[in-house]
Amino acid sequence: MDRYADILNSALERVADLGFERTGGELANHAPMGAEAIAVLGYFDEVAPWIERYRTGQEHYDPPEGSNRIDAADESSWRSALGSFGQVGDWEQLFRRELADEPWRAVLARWWPRLTPGIFAGMTHGVIRTAHAVRGLASVDEPSSLQLDELARGMAYWAARFVHLPGRVGFDGTAALSDAIATLPRRGLPEARNVEEFQRAWARMDQIPGYDAALRAPASADPQRLLSEMTAEFAGVFLAHPDFVPAPALVHAVTAPAAVRLVLPHLPAEQHLPSVGELWKMQAALLTTFSVGRNEREASRTLAAEVETPGFGELAARAVEHGDEHVIKFTEACVRENALRPDDRYAAAAASALQRTPRGAGVTARRIVTGS
Repeated sequence: MDRYADILNSALERVADLGFERTGGELANHAPMGAEAIAVLGYFDEVAPWIERYRTGQEHYDPPEGSNRIDAADESSWRSALGSFGQVGDWEQLFRRELADEPWRAVLARWWPRLTPGIFAGMTHGVIRTAHAVRGLASVDEPSSLQLDELARGMAYWAARFVHLPGRVGFDGTAALSDAIATLPRRGLPEARNVEEFQRAWARMDQIPGYDAALRAPASADPQRLLSEMTAEFAGVFLAHPDFVPAPALVHAVTAPAAVRLVLPHLPAEQHLPSVGELWKMQAALLTTFSVGRNEREASRTLAAEVETPGFGELAARAVEHGDEHVIKFTEACVRENALRPDDRYAAAAASALQRTPRGAGVTARRIVTGS
């Protein structure tokens, strides 16, 4: 992994001057995540050119300054700062201090259960950015300051964009995950036009008839198996909604659990199943608020069986050439998840993402912001 680590550190240095979000809306900085995913796919020589294209595709806010206003030893201090994006610089400074004093796994294990109830933060980009940083750190014996800073930024964004979803997941039901998905109410929320309006809707999810029952329906299982069921089923959800806009919203129902899988080996075992439970709440909220159809299981399996798709090596090459950050991360996640538990829906969904998403690094963000 020596070349991977070298490329990763070079990429992190190139994007260190970018803030947490892109101008024009609450759109997460994807540069470190996209660059790391390209490196994992083995396209080392494409990382630097992709970063340059990404930087020209969408402007970013400047990195914020912090004032050390969050006291990690004072629970009321840090809890009151959760979800306060104006304190994202303070969060970054807090995590930088802790990572300078302790091994990164110790810091991660302490904060993970505090942050997972807000796993929807930044449309899941907080946990995803954190996971990409963890994969980089786990590949080396001695982490660089750039890698530790990236973990601090990932957790800071997660904390500052913290979004709590109501409801309880105990995995004490009797249903398979696919059956629980089929029973979720579908609202579509056409009246919600921006992130703030969706957040208000998500805060009232438990008031939707049938939502809590569907949330509690899944039976317990090994966390790793549940993650595989999640990614396969929601790859199918993505595949079965070819006209859904914006496509990246449903992509996160796959990339987030695939990201969490990268982190679980570095956490205490007792944190694994609760983490998967928070992912299920996120997926349920996404599906309830962004879709109206219920026939994903049958439709996706039919599509996956009928559509000719290239192999994953070709899909990875096409994703990197395509350039869109969501397509790259989604394809990398599908490659990795399929290797663990093969399912035709992964390749078909990755191929569909290539077709449905505008080409070019940063293009998706620009279209969402401008509507062009």
